[in-house]
Amino acid sequence: MDRMLRRLCQCLSPYDWDDRTPDPTHPHRRRYTFQYRRKREWVKNCWICGGVLALAIPAVSIVLALGLATTLLSFMLLDETG
Repeated sequence: MDRMLRRLCQCLSPYDWDDRTPDPTHPHRRRYTFQYRRKREWVKNCWICGGVLALAIPAVSIVLALGLATTLLSFMLLDETG
């Protein structure tokens, strides 16, 4: 029964839900590239460093400024134009 229900759902769902290969014409194809994954690693490391600094200097003004600066840096790194 479960197998038949799964097959029915597969037949009724759009074909691209099952296909995991990136579409070259899709606007978010950049997320599958090596360069974008490397940029995401940079952003992750920036957020980790920002979190460690926020824990080291627990002043509210410093934490807010650090959060805003880290957010700006994240947007700059992951910008689509670059």
